[in-house]
Amino acid sequence: MLTRRSMIGGFAAAATAMTLAPTRVRAAASTTADGPKLHGRLGHVFAINSPIDKASQEFAALVKERSGGQISIDLFPNNQIGGDEALSRELSRGSLEFAFLNPGSLAGLDPLLDIHYLPYIATDFDEVDKIYYNENGILQRTLRDTLEKHRIKALSFFELEFRAVTNSRHAVKQLDDLKDLKLRVPGSAGIKGFFEAAGVQAVTMPMPELFTALQQGTVDGQDNGPSITYNSRLFETQKFMTLTNHVYAMGGVVVSQRTWNRLSSAQREMLKQTADEVTAKEIKYNREMNEVFLQKIMAANVAVTRLSAEQMKDFRDFGRSLWSGFEKSYGEQRIAALRNELG
Repeated sequence: MLTRRSMIGGFAAAATAMTLAPTRVRAAASTTADGPKLHGRLGHVFAINSPIDKASQEFAALVKERSGGQISIDLFPNNQIGGDEALSRELSRGSLEFAFLNPGSLAGLDPLLDIHYLPYIATDFDEVDKIYYNENGILQRTLRDTLEKHRIKALSFFELEFRAVTNSRHAVKQLDDLKDLKLRVPGSAGIKGFFEAAGVQAVTMPMPELFTALQQGTVDGQDNGPSITYNSRLFETQKFMTLTNHVYAMGGVVVSQRTWNRLSSAQREMLKQTADEVTAKEIKYNREMNEVFLQKIMAANVAVTRLSAEQMKDFRDFGRSLWSGFEKSYGEQRIAALRNELG
């Protein structure tokens, strides 16, 4: 039987083309001898044909095939039925069946949902695979348990990316270069706390407002990685990018508890195995595509800085030195458990 880590293998880049329903579809369920028949919706915020969207397409196609047509899923990517907060509310109510969700955007729902945004938990993919994709580790256990409290079942986790810093003023090569920059950051306590401690004027604003804010100079920069920076065209407004890797972000393939409770044990196992398979492929493909996105950003005359090991150590040591200040948000025992996992 394949383990989660051994499944992070080759990704077939071609995804089955899915037809998006133009209108809202109600879930329809009827009982069969093998379990309920379900016609549901899956929403996410990611760009159409991005690695994550392609993974959602493959997930829907495989679920339909492996359920013998009993479970069919209509896809609604790119905020078509709302952002992460709206999706989580519908999942919690049971009015949405599935989502590829970014729990890091849900600190307003529960502060524990961005515990994996503590600065510098990991700085490379070897560390990421050991800490973030460990089903028994504190990060996944916290995210799964917290989502379940809100009636959302996490099936598996996929990669978003390492976050970077872009701006239109100067290159960031050391911590002092962050001082006095005005950066848009998400509402995460970990990310905002890190930048404020580094002397940044951190501004929170909704993602749909960011491009215009960068274009008009309302903020100097932002902290998304190559994938989001490229697919959202944010690089068009920026001159400098530094691969700070200050936070690694992952998302979850989730199902509403209401939907989960309807399904047979065989259907549940099929959904879990399919989610694990699809996300393992997405992780490898996403890493390959992030390098492609980075090359395209550089081709648009954005100066990209890759920190040396010594420079990265300075950022990492500073970021981790702040963790005790987040114990109120994330819990002293959880942070201690994370430190223990890191050795």
